[in-house]
Amino acid sequence: MINMKEVSWFRLWSYALLAALVVVADQWSKLWVLDHIVFNWREPVIEGFFDLTHVYNPGAAFSFLAGASGWQKYLFAGLAAVVTLYLALGIRSGKFGRLGDVAAAMIIGGAIGNVIDRINYGHVIDFLLFYWNNRYYPAFNVADSFICIGAVLFVIDGFCQGRRDQAT
Repeated sequence: MINMKEVSWFRLWSYALLAALVVVADQWSKLWVLDHIVFNWREPVIEGFFDLTHVYNPGAAFSFLAGASGWQKYLFAGLAAVVTLYLALGIRSGKFGRLGDVAAAMIIGGAIGNVIDRINYGHVIDFLLFYWNNRYYPAFNVADSFICIGAVLFVIDGFCQGRRDQAT
């Protein structure tokens, strides 16, 4: 017979492991950039479309509050802590669907990865730069990628949850 408490702990640990893997991938990629790409340099990967670069973002998404005097580091770290706690409790309580749990773990890992940067460096290290002609998407990193993918998965999970609720 299957012990449901064991299944529950296994489920929680699997999402914790996913979040930890996101943090490791993010931090490893940033350390690689710090060791291999000169600050403010661009290394073309796909000419005219994608470069590796090495830039810093003291703000949030799209450099929001990047020009502030430093207090934003604490604001974003605190916000990440609140979001992480909310999502972790949501996973634990079964608030989300399975896809939502995966999304939450991805967002938690991404948030922690960027908080580590803010604590260690006072800014986030960004290095993925996509562009077309003279139109650039702001540089971002692995943590940002997982946060965005997690957000999309949350939307999909919300639609799926809504359909399940309507079916009952």
